Amino acid sequence: MSTATAYLDLPRTPDYDAWPVEAHIASVSASPRIVTLYWSDGRESRYHSIWLRENAADDTTINPATRERILDLSQLSGWPEVTQAEVDDAGALAVTFAPENIRLCFHPGWLRAHDYDNADDPEAPLVPISLWHGGPGTTPDTLDASRLLESDAGSDEEEKILKPALESVLGKGLVRLRGLPTEPGSLEAIARRIGPVRPTNFGQLFDVKAKPDPDSNAYTSIALPPHTDLPTREYHPGLQMLHCLENSVEGGQAVMLDGFAVAEALRERDPNAFETLTRVHWCYANTAKVTDYVWYSPMIRQNARGELLEVRIADFLRGPLQAPFDEVEPAYEALMALQRLLREPEFALRFTYAPGDLVIFDNRRLLHARDAFEGSNGHRWLQGCYMERDEVRSRYRMCQRREREMRLSSR
Repeated sequence: MSTATAYLDLPRTPDYDAWPVEAHIASVSASPRIVTLYWSDGRESRYHSIWLRENAADDTTINPATRERILDLSQLSGWPEVTQAEVDDAGALAVTFAPENIRLCFHPGWLRAHDYDNADDPEAPLVPISLWHGGPGTTPDTLDASRLLESDAGSDEEEKILKPALESVLGKGLVRLRGLPTEPGSLEAIARRIGPVRPTNFGQLFDVKAKPDPDSNAYTSIALPPHTDLPTREYHPGLQMLHCLENSVEGGQAVMLDGFAVAEALRERDPNAFETLTRVHWCYANTAKVTDYVWYSPMIRQNARGELLEVRIADFLRGPLQAPFDEVEPAYEALMALQRLLREPEFALRFTYAPGDLVIFDNRRLLHARDAFEGSNGHRWLQGCYMERDEVRSRYRMCQRREREMRLSSR
């Protein structure tokens, strides 16, 4: 049997992904609860019998139409144990399980990709996080996206634009796309190339321009300090897009800061202030005329491993601090230490929007700001929207899947 024919005979996987076989299974050994694979490149991988049983791709384990699991392990008459394990003619792992006396086959490419015995960190970021500083002469990663909306969804042309853009957002928290249309509302079509838009009380899309009777400082011509948007929400949006439709004013330069770089600088220079801002819960409030959003959270949040997860910084949206009495002065001391860092020029990346520019940034990591502008002799009009970090990660994984599919089709 040829390699190509054998590959077509491999079993399906419990997902919809494509998993190239970069190394084949050379041999197998098994005990009742452990299967060990010896790969052609010298790697050894161990899999627990119960893990294999619940990750099979047969009709007793998953719904073939949805690839979602239907097996309830607790309803088996006993712990799944291996009575036989071998490599079948197609190169798949074939395992017979007791007490069911069922023979199930596993795709070698899928097994290798999910080799938890040799995994470094299954929760590692899809793209390595790269902290950055600003300063004179720095610019955001910038890509030509002039053909994005002309490309077919899921096409090679679309992937060539989106994949590097998503990598910049995932790694640096920021990317600038240029050459996009300037028709009002076109932002939604652009955003949906990544994923669904998250509506808020400001709408599906919102217009950032000076207007009468504003319900946000953003809708004026005054300067805005560095901030994240909507920290007043339990889950403030993970991603923000700002699309320039018009800009003929004097001033109004955009400012971006890597909030993670600022937080790390605070951790190094003033550990007590850093620790305080990870502990004290501040009140964030957006009490407008028709809505009343309030949430309490630390300004700096870490995950269980001490890695930075998000920042919530917006002085104009802080409500009255409601902390234990003895925490109030240390909290304000830490706040002012952070505020001083935010004013340091080394952190600020400054640029001017041109019509057709779209800036995409991580709203839980980056701080954005704006210089005041003179609007009497021109217009500055940005349209914005929000979506979640999950959408960027999902779209990037689809780019990776497409690459794997292309590799398989070229065999």
